[in-house]
Amino acid sequence: MLMPSIFGENLLDDFFGFPFDGDYNYNASGLMTTDVKDTDHGYEVTMNMPGVKKEDVKAELKDGYLTVSAVSNKSTDEKNSEGKYIRRERYSGSCSRSFYVGEGVKQEDIKAKFEDGTLKLEIPKEEAKPAVEQKKYISIEG
Repeated sequence: MLMPSIFGENLLDDFFGFPFDGDYNYNASGLMTTDVKDTDHGYEVTMNMPGVKKEDVKAELKDGYLTVSAVSNKSTDEKNSEGKYIRRERYSGSCSRSFYVGEGVKQEDIKAKFEDGTLKLEIPKEEAKPAVEQKKYISIEG
């Protein structure tokens, strides 16, 4: 029997998650959620990165692996009328995702666009190389 949960999907999410969700609206489980769509031309990858700036996102292609990483540094200072802190919070974090795209894909073939906290990548499909078939014959005795 399923019971309603006041803690979300996991009891420890609220305990170990970011303690002050107020201004940040930060939820690590929603960071870098990725959709991969197979198209006629290649793959369309859409990654959600809420609260991340374009200059904090990096993509690297190495040995057939595309790695996308993001760094986030945030600070909130609130002072009262006398200039004393009533709240001061800091957050720093990073995350990355890697995808195997094939060793035939070149960096200049990948198109990337970052807009409104969403990274869209267009990755061409690696052209299939015909396998060289080696004929093996069965020896016939007789």
